[in-house]
Amino acid sequence: MKKFKGFNTVAAIIGVAIVAFIGITTWLVIDGNNKATHYEDYDFYSVIQPDEHNGNIGDHTKTDKDGSYKGEPVYIFEYADFQCEACASMNPRVNQVIDDLDGKLIVVHRNYLLSYHQNATAAASAAEAAGLQGYWKEYGDALFSNQSEWYSLTGSERTAAFEKYFTEVTNGQGDLEKFKKDMSSSEVSKKISFDMGIGKRIDIAGTPAFYIDGQLIDWANTDKTDTDSVVINGKTITWEGAQSGSKFVDLIERIVEAKLAQ
Repeated sequence: MKKFKGFNTVAAIIGVAIVAFIGITTWLVIDGNNKATHYEDYDFYSVIQPDEHNGNIGDHTKTDKDGSYKGEPVYIFEYADFQCEACASMNPRVNQVIDDLDGKLIVVHRNYLLSYHQNATAAASAAEAAGLQGYWKEYGDALFSNQSEWYSLTGSERTAAFEKYFTEVTNGQGDLEKFKKDMSSSEVSKKISFDMGIGKRIDIAGTPAFYIDGQLIDWANTDKTDTDSVVINGKTITWEGAQSGSKFVDLIERIVEAKLAQ
C-alpha cells in the first residue's frame, strides 16, 4: 500500500487540536463554576476552609508535623501544576525546606493548571481524590516524582498509572473504587476550579508561584538581571534574578527567619 506522505502532518495537526480543545474545555468549566463564587469574600493569603464553593475541600497544607517549633508558623502560598516540570523539580526542595525549618513553615498548595498541559486536570483530580482519603501529600509527591512516566499518557493508560500510584501510596489500604469515583466528582471539579479562580485573580503568570504576605517570591525570573525582593517586617530581603533551585531553600529560610523576628 502506498504510504500517505502527509500522514505525519495531519496527525500533528490533530494532536495540537486535541490539546487545544482540552485546554479550552477546562477553562470553560472553570469559568462556569467561578461565576457563582464571590471571591471578594475570601482572603487569598490565609488558609481557606472547606465550603460549598470549593467542593467542601479546603486548602491543602504541608508542614513538619513533628517539628519542635511550637510558635506561630509562617505561611507561604504555592500555586502549582502537577504536570509542570519546574514544579516537579522544585517539589523536593519545598519538602526539604519544610523539614529544615522544623515546624516554622507551612506551605499552602493551590492548583493552577497551565492550559497547554493536557493531563493537568486529570492529575489534579487524582491528587484531590486521594486527598479525600487522607493521602493528598503522599499522592502529590508520587505525581511529581513519576511525572515523566505519565506526562504523555492518555486514556486508559493514564488512568492505570494514577490508580497504581494510589495503591502504592496507600500501601493497598485505600478504597480504589472510591478514588476512581471521586476523580470525576463535582466536588473535586469545584475545588480545582476554585483554586484556579484565585490564581486568575492574582494574575499568576507561571508555575510554581510562591507568595508571602501578598508578595511574589520571584526567585526564578530568568528575564531579569537585577535583584528581586520582598519586604518582611520592614526588612527588605533581596536575591539575584534567575536563581537556580539549589538557592531556593536558603532564600525561604531567610524569609521565614525575617518573618519570625520580633
